[in-house]
Amino acid sequence: METPIYDFVQNYIKSSTSRLHVPGHKGHGPLGAEALDITEIAGADSLYEADGIIAQSERNASALFGTGRTLYSAEGSSHCIRAMLFLALLRWKEANPDAAANGIRPVIAAARNAHKAFLTAAALLDFDVVWLWPEETSRTLCRCPVSPDGLRSAAAGLPSPPAAVYLTSPDYLGSCQDIAGLAKAAHDCGALLLVDNAHGAYLHFLPSPAHPMDLGADLCCDSAHKTLPVLTGGAYMHISAAAAPLAKGARQALALFGSTSPSYLILQSLDLVNRRLAQDYPQRLADCAARLAETRSTLRRLGWRTEDREPLKLTIAASECGWYGKELADCLRSCGLECEYADPDFLVLMFSPENPEADQRKLLSCLTKIPVRPSLHRCAPFFPPPQSRCTIREAVLSPCETIPVSAAAGRVMGPPVIPCPPAVPVIVSGEEISPAAIAALEYYGIREIAVVYFG
Repeated sequence: METPIYDFVQNYIKSSTSRLHVPGHKGHGPLGAEALDITEIAGADSLYEADGIIAQSERNASALFGTGRTLYSAEGSSHCIRAMLFLALLRWKEANPDAAANGIRPVIAAARNAHKAFLTAAALLDFDVVWLWPEETSRTLCRCPVSPDGLRSAAAGLPSPPAAVYLTSPDYLGSCQDIAGLAKAAHDCGALLLVDNAHGAYLHFLPSPAHPMDLGADLCCDSAHKTLPVLTGGAYMHISAAAAPLAKGARQALALFGSTSPSYLILQSLDLVNRRLAQDYPQRLADCAARLAETRSTLRRLGWRTEDREPLKLTIAASECGWYGKELADCLRSCGLECEYADPDFLVLMFSPENPEADQRKLLSCLTKIPVRPSLHRCAPFFPPPQSRCTIREAVLSPCETIPVSAAAGRVMGPPVIPCPPAVPVIVSGEEISPAAIAALEYYGIREIAVVYFG
């Protein structure tokens, strides 16, 4: 597997060329990485007009993932989410040229546990959202199961097919949607299937590939840095062979939302991981997943409740074991273990083949010393779907004021207030804040909220 971006930078360093170009550190500095940090000089290609070494590296990634087209992002999956939605809307507008004249607005049917980037994209691109709410009672807002029949039912209730169906899978706790079934349901109603697969870049390399692109998704984004050995910010936008016509506008879509100065450090890490994926990574991944399965079994024997879903996540149902999630995270921290996420009810630990086996031994040693206690019998407060008072765009772009959550009843939500994990937002921009929503916000520790200011 060739690594054209990395090789170019290495040859540039060895050439001792005087750097009469940006960046200002000129290849020297205290971090030690400055020599690798270049810009779009001659021969380095350009991310959004790639026809050289970047395009070659992307073709390598596409071959590894088995996609119609794979493009790089140096700004994470948030960047790719906006670009995917833009492409879906562009396709819809081409298929419905008279829609605007007839007062028809594009609609995205989206599972409610959408990342904040989806909401900001709705404000920027001005589309309507039909929310797909969880179809099962859940103990958490991080999970939003949607069935193919549920999707068909929601689509049948719309005056016209949605431009796309948008899902988050895996979710933050490790649950995966029925992508194959949902892809068929989306296609049956004439919609594209878009998947935020930020936590699942590795899924294609399991013994039984389970990546959304293996299961029928049309567009998908991976945060490569979350589970692969890639620098933070490295991401992929995948386009299926079946959705090949979207590829012609893909770079322009990414350029619309991306920086004109993408990081070559990140691009090199995306380039280099191709070689690792083509070599022994699948076997190392299988070994890591097997060890984690053994660790889960041991923890269950010790009395810990674990959520057995995504292979590289170890999710502990803390409140069912007598602990608040953040309290348990503090205990692990005192043992030299830093978790990925903790809320009142759950603790999430993310592993990869890059973790030494000693990390799992350390975790078991620590949890062996922590007593499992009676369940706290907690669950996230129930709240009915809120009433929409204006579009997401109108709410986000309106003057706002920040007030205590306790005083927000009857007000309209302004900019989105959700944490990093894609979760079912209690309130979305443009929705009215109810007393039940206030109780849910306070449960998750949110004390202030931005609301639309009407003067």
